[in-house]
Amino acid sequence: MTVEVEKSSFAGLHEEHLRLIDPSNTVCSLQTHSNSTHVIGVIPLNDCGTEIEEDEDNLIFKNEITMFDITQNTITRHQLEVQFYCQYPKRGNVTLGFTAHRKNVTVLDKGFGTFTYNFEFYPNNQYQTMIDPNSYPLEYDLGNRIYMQIETETSVNNTDLFVESCRATPYDNPNSRPSYTIIENGCNVDSTIRTYSTVNERQFRFSMEAFKFIGLHDQVYISCSVMMCEAGNPDTRCLQGCVNSTWSNNRREKREIVTQTLMHRISQGPLRLKRSAERTEIPVMNLNLVFIAGCLLAAVGMVSAVVMYKAKVSRVKYQPLPTFEN
Repeated sequence: MTVEVEKSSFAGLHEEHLRLIDPSNTVCSLQTHSNSTHVIGVIPLNDCGTEIEEDEDNLIFKNEITMFDITQNTITRHQLEVQFYCQYPKRGNVTLGFTAHRKNVTVLDKGFGTFTYNFEFYPNNQYQTMIDPNSYPLEYDLGNRIYMQIETETSVNNTDLFVESCRATPYDNPNSRPSYTIIENGCNVDSTIRTYSTVNERQFRFSMEAFKFIGLHDQVYISCSVMMCEAGNPDTRCLQGCVNSTWSNNRREKREIVTQTLMHRISQGPLRLKRSAERTEIPVMNLNLVFIAGCLLAAVGMVSAVVMYKAKVSRVKYQPLPTFEN
């Protein structure tokens, strides 16, 4: 906490004659920050003799400035005491925001310069307008089609995009477990994959049916390994397409000519299932209904018992006892 005292408010006020409750630490000196017009102290909350108090709503930190004699640093016979405090509320509101939508990935690769990968979702197979990034996380029903497009923006002509693999995970980490393989070694693994024609060779459009991971996982992220190649070159990974094992180019070239980029990983998500959210609400609602129904049945039972008791009482007849005369 910081305190400032105007020197003109007290006659003969000098910082070298002033101290805090405990000046033993050098950070507690009032001479460090003072100037010609003000005595200024910057006081730690846990030092310089600062005392802490609290009430129902606040934490209160207190200290004071006193005047002392140069020859005696323990007592004072001067009347100057400046008490001050800072209070902090015990409760407060904290707002945290985040953007679920993943940003585009821009890379610099030898021979290809700077280029950008875009991974977006679309509402249908027309691929005209991508889904607004502000609407993430996206919600799907099980079995609904998820339409995706990966695209490369580059100033280098005659280049192709190749999607080598894609996998789904419940977390924003492609190496997390569990995982589900969608594409591997350029081959479609998921049986529901469909691919669509594109405007150019730097786009890849595909769709698959929505699914969920078994267990307590309500989100799905999709990540893909992609690369760029020189168009039409048969020695590049792009033209190899689907292969049964990891591809490698063992052919030596007479001179170093860059025909393809390194593999890059991009991701997008999360996706959520609409019905998973609805299922979590049903048990709570059912429990409330059971509780209310139980209370109503108990009340009806109590009322019925009272009515039956009164009915029995009303049927009791009183007869006078016989009298005997002597």
